[in-house]
Amino acid sequence: MARAQDNWERLVRAALRSDQRAGHERTPSGIAGAVPDSLQRSTNINAILQAADEIQSEDPHVARILCEQAYNMAQNLDPSSDGRGVLQFKTGLMSVIKQKLAKKGGAPIDRNRDIELLWDFYNRFKMRHRVDDIEREEQKWRESGTFSANIGDLNLRSSKMKKVFATLRALVEVMESLSKDVAPEGVGRLILDELKRIKKSDATISSELIPYNIVPLEGPSLTNAIGYFPEVRGAISAIRLTDHSPRLPPDFTISGQRDLDMFDLLEYVFGFQKDNIRNQREHVVLTLANSQSRLEIPVEADPKLDERAISEVFLKVLDNYIKWCKYLRIRLVWNSLEAINRERKLFLVSLYFCIWGEAANARFLPECICYIFHHMARELDAILDHGMATHAVSCVREDGSVSFLDQIISPIYNTVKKETDENNNGKAAHSRWRNYDDFNEYFWSPTCFELSWPMKENSSFLLKPKKGKRTGKSSFVEHRTFFHLYRSFHRLWIFLIVMFQALAIIAFNDGKLNLNTFKTILSIGPTFAVMNFLESGLDVLLMFGAYTTARGMAISRIVIRFFWCGFSSAFVLYFYLKLMEERNRNTSDSFYFRIYVLVLGVYAGVRVLFALLLKFPSCHRLSEMSDHPFFQFFKWIYEERYFVGRGLVEKTTDYMSYVFFWLVIFSCKFPFAYFLQIKPLVKPTNIIVDLPRLQYSWHDFISKNNNNVLTIASLWAPVIAIYLMDIHIWYTLLSAIYGAVMGARARLGEIRSIEMVHKRFESFPRAFVKNLVSPHIKRMPFNGESSQSQSSYDHNKTYAAIFSPFWNEIIKSLREEDYISNREMDLLSMPSNTGSLKLVQWPLFLLSSKILLAIDLALDCKDTQVDLWNRIRKDEYMAYAVQECYSSIEKIMHSLVDGEGRLWVERVFREINGSISEGSLVITLSLKKLPVVLSRFTALTGLLTRNPTPELAKGAAKAVYDFYDVVTHELLSPDLGDQLDTWHILLRARNEGRLFSRIEWPKDPDIKEQVKRLHLLLTVKDNAANIPKNLEARRRLQFFTNSLFMDMPQAKPVFEMMPFCVFTPYYSETVLYSNSELRVENEDGISILFYLQKIFPDEWENFLERIGKGDSGDAELQESSTSALELRFWASYRGQTLARTVRGMMYYRRALMLQGYLERRSLDEDVSSQTSFTSQGFELSGEARAQADIKFTYVVSCQIYGQQKQRKAPEAADIALLLQRNEALRVAFIHVEESSKPDGTVAKEFYSKLVKADAHGKDQEIFSIKLPGDPKLGEGKPENQNHAVIFTRGDAVQTIDMNQDNYLEEAMKMRNLLEEFRGSHGLRPPTILGVREHVFTGSVSSLAWFMSNQETSFVTLGQRVLAKPLKVRMHYGHPDVFDRIFHVTRGGISKASRVINISEDIFAGFNSTLRQGNITHHEYIQVGKGRDVGLNQIALFEGKVAGGNGEQVLSRDVYRLGQLFDFFRMLSFFFTTVGFYVCTMMTVLTVYVFLYGRAYLAFSGLDEGISKQAELMGNTALDAALNAQFLVQIGIFTAVPMIMGFILELGLLQAVFSFITMQFQLCSVFFTFSLGTRTHYFGRTILHGGAKYRATGRGFVVRHIKFAENYRLYSRSHFVKALEVALLLIVFLAYGYAEGGAVSFILITLSSWFLVISWLFAPYIFNPSGFEWQKTVEDFDDWTSWLMYKGGVGVKGDNSWESWWDEEQMHIQTLRGRILETILSLRFIMFQYGIVYKLHLTGSNTSIAVYGFSWVVLIGIVLIFKIFTLSPKKSTNFQLVLRFMQGVTAIGLIVALCLVVLFTDLSVPDLFASILAFIPTGWCILCLAITWRRLVKSLGLWESVKEFARIRGSSSTKLSVEDWRYLLSLLETRLTSRRLLFN
Repeated sequence: MARAQDNWERLVRAALRSDQRAGHERTPSGIAGAVPDSLQRSTNINAILQAADEIQSEDPHVARILCEQAYNMAQNLDPSSDGRGVLQFKTGLMSVIKQKLAKKGGAPIDRNRDIELLWDFYNRFKMRHRVDDIEREEQKWRESGTFSANIGDLNLRSSKMKKVFATLRALVEVMESLSKDVAPEGVGRLILDELKRIKKSDATISSELIPYNIVPLEGPSLTNAIGYFPEVRGAISAIRLTDHSPRLPPDFTISGQRDLDMFDLLEYVFGFQKDNIRNQREHVVLTLANSQSRLEIPVEADPKLDERAISEVFLKVLDNYIKWCKYLRIRLVWNSLEAINRERKLFLVSLYFCIWGEAANARFLPECICYIFHHMARELDAILDHGMATHAVSCVREDGSVSFLDQIISPIYNTVKKETDENNNGKAAHSRWRNYDDFNEYFWSPTCFELSWPMKENSSFLLKPKKGKRTGKSSFVEHRTFFHLYRSFHRLWIFLIVMFQALAIIAFNDGKLNLNTFKTILSIGPTFAVMNFLESGLDVLLMFGAYTTARGMAISRIVIRFFWCGFSSAFVLYFYLKLMEERNRNTSDSFYFRIYVLVLGVYAGVRVLFALLLKFPSCHRLSEMSDHPFFQFFKWIYEERYFVGRGLVEKTTDYMSYVFFWLVIFSCKFPFAYFLQIKPLVKPTNIIVDLPRLQYSWHDFISKNNNNVLTIASLWAPVIAIYLMDIHIWYTLLSAIYGAVMGARARLGEIRSIEMVHKRFESFPRAFVKNLVSPHIKRMPFNGESSQSQSSYDHNKTYAAIFSPFWNEIIKSLREEDYISNREMDLLSMPSNTGSLKLVQWPLFLLSSKILLAIDLALDCKDTQVDLWNRIRKDEYMAYAVQECYSSIEKIMHSLVDGEGRLWVERVFREINGSISEGSLVITLSLKKLPVVLSRFTALTGLLTRNPTPELAKGAAKAVYDFYDVVTHELLSPDLGDQLDTWHILLRARNEGRLFSRIEWPKDPDIKEQVKRLHLLLTVKDNAANIPKNLEARRRLQFFTNSLFMDMPQAKPVFEMMPFCVFTPYYSETVLYSNSELRVENEDGISILFYLQKIFPDEWENFLERIGKGDSGDAELQESSTSALELRFWASYRGQTLARTVRGMMYYRRALMLQGYLERRSLDEDVSSQTSFTSQGFELSGEARAQADIKFTYVVSCQIYGQQKQRKAPEAADIALLLQRNEALRVAFIHVEESSKPDGTVAKEFYSKLVKADAHGKDQEIFSIKLPGDPKLGEGKPENQNHAVIFTRGDAVQTIDMNQDNYLEEAMKMRNLLEEFRGSHGLRPPTILGVREHVFTGSVSSLAWFMSNQETSFVTLGQRVLAKPLKVRMHYGHPDVFDRIFHVTRGGISKASRVINISEDIFAGFNSTLRQGNITHHEYIQVGKGRDVGLNQIALFEGKVAGGNGEQVLSRDVYRLGQLFDFFRMLSFFFTTVGFYVCTMMTVLTVYVFLYGRAYLAFSGLDEGISKQAELMGNTALDAALNAQFLVQIGIFTAVPMIMGFILELGLLQAVFSFITMQFQLCSVFFTFSLGTRTHYFGRTILHGGAKYRATGRGFVVRHIKFAENYRLYSRSHFVKALEVALLLIVFLAYGYAEGGAVSFILITLSSWFLVISWLFAPYIFNPSGFEWQKTVEDFDDWTSWLMYKGGVGVKGDNSWESWWDEEQMHIQTLRGRILETILSLRFIMFQYGIVYKLHLTGSNTSIAVYGFSWVVLIGIVLIFKIFTLSPKKSTNFQLVLRFMQGVTAIGLIVALCLVVLFTDLSVPDLFASILAFIPTGWCILCLAITWRRLVKSLGLWESVKEFARIRGSSSTKLSVEDWRYLLSLLETRLTSRRLLFN
């Protein structure tokens, strides 16, 4: 209790603290921040306490009254304090009240006067803040129907106004409560009158602070202009109830000040939740308003929506429902579109959204929602036809109340939850439980109507699983087997096998194509038929688990197809066998040949016909139109008919494009396969088959009497493996070339350096205006001129004026992000070009040092003025600089002086202008004196740039006089100088001391800007190539300027653009780095802050300059709370944090505000009357902010934010800080409310909530929608997205991960990108727009650079090819832009079924494609993306992705796409999704196949015999196979797209340099290591499962990773496999035969040795301080401690080897998995079997008894081991006996070994060979023991197995890793010492 009391004392002190922290720090939350959620739901306690905090310093008495009232409300609401945190809250609040009373000094308090004090303060407060005046102004504006421009002034203090209204509202609520207990006369009457006035009027106080999201629908808002937009007012008017609508009961109440609308009727009829109704009301209003704004803005006083806008929304929202009805052949709820009026359309749209908004997890079942909507729409239709509204029967509860959630959604949710409970947290087989897809596909059949309405609880759909029994799948069963690869892509494998068969036949016939060869080639017919039959057999087999529940037609098709394929394959095979018999008889009869050709031709013709009709675009329409039953039957047999996947065809031109792409690949692959893989093996194969009986070194069982079949298999196996996967190599090469060509055509990489930016800057304004500026701006006049009267030069000036504010905002954002310094910002900024200066003014970084260079030219000039000018004009920016400098000096001098001084200025410039026009400038001026003149003028501008003081004024006057003096007496020619010197006007003024005695200090902003600019122009001497210096700033400017010349749609005005939302899921990742996190040091003394300062030194300096702490240290930054907070943000913006993501995404709003402000959409002014064009003040414009909020929303789904707040987690405070700093940011989270049941159990209620920051900077709840239960039934991320997606708005949604970034310049192009939804991209409009990513973590480490380059090549060049021509781009994560309405009506933006949808993002692409979507890719816009930067992070990430791909193999989505795509598109789909991992796995398997084949030949003794008798063993083919495997292994083919991307965007030299640098940084080691990661997790997932989300951390890698951690992560995936390969290589080295000796061995095994080294040492090569000796010693001690710690219950694998070892075996769960593991483990037996026959001891004896005796020896060794490892603790009474036995055994063992060596043929090498033999056998025994764990435990041998495993892990690891690390560290130490010695 003492600790709790201390906590509450701190809370009390925080509540009483009135001063706020400086800067952007969040205001103290005090007691108001500790109100439990259970008290906030139905009361305004939090608002009252916030008001008490606000007025504490102003009137403590009133603050005390408010606190007491809050306490009373809490007591009344929860008298027994049962709610979570209520008791603590009351205790704390009472402490606050007591302390407030204590401040009275013991003076008595008259509580009877509280009401009077409150009333008096209320009136004073209103008067001080002019509340009554504000209300009158608002009423006047609302009555006029316009939104005055003066509202912008009010917006300047909108935050303050909101706080005032919040305090007033709290005061009113407390007064209302207290007035009930006072007499009705006196103050009581005044209060009652005030309350009546407020309730009757539309006063702001009663509506301003009603929580709203975007549009204040509950009442008018003075601080939000959205409600005054005509399209919004029209939408609100459209949903109002009319006189024809059913009447609601009199007791039905509505919230706020608004009219009854359709949503009120829906709430009453169906019992939707109030906040769901509020949410969807705003949703529909915004959707309708934006649809209308795209057509036209209503201009009438009472705006009305266009019928076209309503119809557009209606058809898009209900498009999936319409298709569903058409598929099931049922009637829509309306007769025809023409017969339904606009009111009914809006009712149906509103009903659909209300169902969807409250459907919770059922949102993943889009057709289920269609079913619900279908029936509820019929109920609504019946109610609308009556005069009085009634409750819908389907939603009425037993007590007579109505609830959609309880009656409709909860039964569905409960059934789904029961099924998910059966999955054993994702460990159960997919076939044992129904996932989301199974539930949804129930509604793909007319039998779904058996569910009835209201839904029958005993229906099969709502059937809950019983323990141990399956409920049955729908139409697909996700059995865990590799056979899915064949089943889903059988056409690919059939094609490859058939082609291999044909090429092999040709090769074995010496390449002769005669009749005999042709007849042999016809054997591909039976192959094709049999393989088809196998696929149909798999259909039958893999449907097990769904036969009882699947549709009858689906089962019928599978059975019919099975028998059809079986009959056809038997028929074809029979005739081919007859054909072979006919050929072998060598007769002239060709009867069977003709019949076979006919049968094969008919069969092939039918297949081709249906393939054309169903897959070829032009023919597909014919198949759709044909209704003939015979044709439909065969079409149904050929291709299953699902609700999804219909019509997966593309335009004929697109189809021909990707067909040609694959034909080119085939034309490369098959000649390569024939000449370099197949043909070279023919001769060796024939020789081996014909070889006489060979002598085997061991006891052979198979090959002796079977033509050496295993030898041939060993020879062909690696070649066949490479043959099957090298098509991916050819795809990689061609896609790299094609992608580079397409990128060049798209003009990528045209501007690839800052020098190119300089050279082409002059063309940027025109390109910017052409693409990124809406026609609305282009029509605006500038400087009072019409566009028709402007010349080309004027157009350039206009373009520059338009471009300038946008460019300057970009530069400003770069400065805010600390990428550039203040000086660089000045040099990069562009003048407004709206002043009187007629020249186009360019940024100073283009003109820097140009004046000085021009002066040098002038000093060297010995020619005419024309020659001099021509030399200057060679550099166009030098010419600009000279002209601007001259014009600016004239204008500045005119502004500074008056009287005689101005006359002098006018005459001098008149003379100079005359000389220029006459071409005599070099005569009029002494050019040699120009440096002196400019030095004098530079001194003057240096003074003028500072703030004026009397001393500076005198100095400036003297500087002007000096300038006059040097111009008159030195610059001008002597004649002209004398004339001016004797000019009587000047002479008199000079003699009287008046000449230039006083100057007019610049006050005009235009003049001040020119003075500053001219001073920089004259003084900056830096080379422009160095500006900006920061590489990231350069990259961003280069990409942005390059994108201006790329093809993109024309930008629409902001009010016409497509609205969109950004959506970010967040769990518990880093929001902001805390001060402690930044400063905590690792074991090497390195902190994150120190690390960031070193890798971003220039950005650190810029940061210190920005906050005014240029010379400060870290300690000084901590002294200021503002600086400390800015430091936290600076560091967080360089990590992968939520703060960085939020900042980047909010650039969208800033860009829209800027664009909207400059477009000058006003609600009461004519655009043509506005001539200024400046961005100044755009962030304060009410209209611009409102327009941006209509078009853009940002929702972050912080799943556990509620829990984080409850436990006061730092993440919660950081998220709240982000809310406070970003007013448009919304946070959605899942709130859990606990309550006690009468039986003592705890009941939980789940709510989906949306919050924003209120006027006090604290969380304000906007919506709270109750859920049927815990929403997390499937994968966490998609469930997190699903609960919050109802709060998104707009027609598009951009999915952004929490480790992404955005840039202001890219945000300006979002309007263009969204127009792609309306562009032509094939047969169908786009549904997902792919966006380019820039990986910003590449500079952190070498590994991060590898990952950055690899990822960049995929998200640019790779996806470019996927989208066009291949048309198979999916959704690979973020930041794609979804057609929001399309996807939310079709299941959402991701799938969530447990484990199977672990890679949830890509399933969104699958779903979109299957539902006739279209996915495109666009590269003129980019978004930042963070990637993992350490090897362990990368391995975890790749493991997650590989495991996800393993699950995809089993999924129905991949199966349907593989089946329903045409052949060539299927190829593209396979090799760009799961096929990539299949080929990766085959690359590794090739090593195993090759080495095990060589081991077989070495052990059997055949390699030497065959090599001697056959001159070669297919070395050409083997070399080709191994070389291909090696190049894939080391990442060469992964690097090809990367290199092409480098060449395209960086240039050839930079590409070569980058590639060489990567090689020196051991990228090949990294790629080889990643190969093992992907192979392990992909293969294990398909075999056993175990795919899961793996948190990678996403932090900076500044610490050394301990060996134990590396061992846990890589032992199974890399170390063990590397040791196995090393063992195979040693066997090959020891017993194999290589014709070329050691050189041949090295060449043929190079790739394998490289793989071993990479897999063993990469974790240490890429580990900070990986080979430091002290770290090695510490790692070894730590690893030993971990290894020996036995652990126990609850001990995690991080702490104990035994716990980790148990966790590693958890994936082996099923009998099928155990059998497969057993089969795979038996390969290790081969080592012992082969080696024992190679011992000197056995000689040439090949008896099987030799092998049997080796097992006797092995058993003896095991027994000896047991004797030595027997623990004395278990035999305390026999310690002496035990030690005696161990001693005798040891002596006996040594003596026995010596005797055997002396008196037998056993040699010392034999002893080592025996170890080599027994180690793999031990592995085999261990693997089998682990696989059959239960059996071994029952035999009592498990502890022994565990000890063997511990020894195996320790010995192998020590041998393979630690010794190598020791040698390397020793070498490193010696080299260092030598280097120091020489130095």
